[in-house]
Amino acid sequence: QVQLVESGGGLVQAGGSLRLSCAASGRTFSRNAMGWFRQAPGKEREFIAAISASGGSTYFADSVKGRFTISRDNAKNTVYLQMNSLKPDDTAVYYCAADRSSHYQGAIDYWGQGTQVTVSS
Repeated sequence: QVQLVESGGGLVQAGGSLRLSCAASGRTFSRNAMGWFRQAPGKEREFIAAISASGGSTYFADSVKGRFTISRDNAKNTVYLQMNSLKPDDTAVYYCAADRSSHYQGAIDYWGQGTQVTVSS
């Protein structure tokens, strides 16, 4: 069992930055690839970024490539999403997710509760 708790969301002006954190409980954190997703009002949840269990591989959606980075600290059981050059279109609830594999496959076993990010123009 893995529990995921996101933090770091909030209100920011366009062009600004935020760093989201996802703290995981459970002894298997370091074995799981982790991902970030987001869901805007009226839209489906979409993939944003992922990182392998070792942190050696990262993946990004085209919409955030070059602006967002993902990292993890396995000693702290935490994965981060650094978001720069934010746009109003980035406004959404952001979710942390644990993949069942050590290499990201999109097979999500666990979800966090989400944290709201609002970007004002």
